[in-house]
Amino acid sequence: MIDDRPVLLETRGRSLRITLNRPRAINALTHTMVRLIDEALTAAERDGTVTSVVLTGAGERGLCAGGDIRALYDDTRAGGRASLDFWRDEYRLNARIARFPKPYVALMDGIVMGGGVGVSAHGSLRIVTERSRVAMPETVIGFVPDVGGTHLLAAAPGELGTHLALTGRAVGAADALLCGLADHYVPTRRLPELMEALAASVTAEEVTRTVRGFAEEPSSAEPGELAAQRDWIDVCYATDSVEEIVRRLEDTAASASASTAPTAHAAADVVAELGGRSPLALKVTLAAVRRAARLGSLEAVLDQEFRVSARIREEPDFVEGVRARIIDKDGSPHWKPATLAEVDDSTVARFFAPLGPDEPELGLAPGATATGTA
Repeated sequence: MIDDRPVLLETRGRSLRITLNRPRAINALTHTMVRLIDEALTAAERDGTVTSVVLTGAGERGLCAGGDIRALYDDTRAGGRASLDFWRDEYRLNARIARFPKPYVALMDGIVMGGGVGVSAHGSLRIVTERSRVAMPETVIGFVPDVGGTHLLAAAPGELGTHLALTGRAVGAADALLCGLADHYVPTRRLPELMEALAASVTAEEVTRTVRGFAEEPSSAEPGELAAQRDWIDVCYATDSVEEIVRRLEDTAASASASTAPTAHAAADVVAELGGRSPLALKVTLAAVRRAARLGSLEAVLDQEFRVSARIREEPDFVEGVRARIIDKDGSPHWKPATLAEVDDSTVARFFAPLGPDEPELGLAPGATATGTA
């Protein structure tokens, strides 16, 4: 008999295994799943026999493809507030995972995107495999990276995080390690053996040693791409203006010669990608990543992301982006505004202002209040 519960819990030896169990949806997160994970962490924290928590996903496609976008789309179109309630609990869960007092081992096998990054990449031991594809692809649907994604991307080396935030590109194991989105590489075939070894690990120190004992270098068959692209990425993205980023990319794309042709081609691809993204989402995303770098703590960044999410759902681009990419799948979103020039600084700033009395702040950061951050 198939167990259709959305989250499966199993205590094996000294570890609690949390399995996201919506394989047909690549384990996309629902509000119920967020609550069940939070309840499981409460139980694990109180249980002295549990040494570690291990997060995995059912099926062969991935750990988690993100939040349930269709549910968010339907709620937004109907003018509901279920999306806000979901994000409020989801972001609190992200913060809890980051501060969880026991080892939290995330098996980031296969697709790990959006909300999937939120429940894995804040963990203490994050494992990628040869099948991993890790991304914060929100700009593709007219949204902005959330679930602490701007915190993670702001901390990536150089401008790699800015590049990934704006393009929404997925990276493999080597690049996830380089960008600080993961800690260790373990081949998929060894994950069952690793989980059994974790079940036998009695202390937190032993859990860490166990994971390190299974870790390998990513094979030469799955090389990263970003390390070799740092020279032009760091130059092109080292500005607080999306228009200037695009101009620098265009200049790089136009400078093709026999020796620079690969770089020019890569830059041209990025120009084409950004040209298909929501201008509003691009500008708010760049501002969010820059502000996240200054805020420092994950909690403060999550407070900021909640403000941005609450406001961007009120814009037409989110619904239009989901329609074009996921519902109708015509790949032709009609963004409003249609150009970067139409999105001015005052419009961007509005997304980061306190929410006001009608919508309480998330309030995770020390000193935060219901109406803003002190």
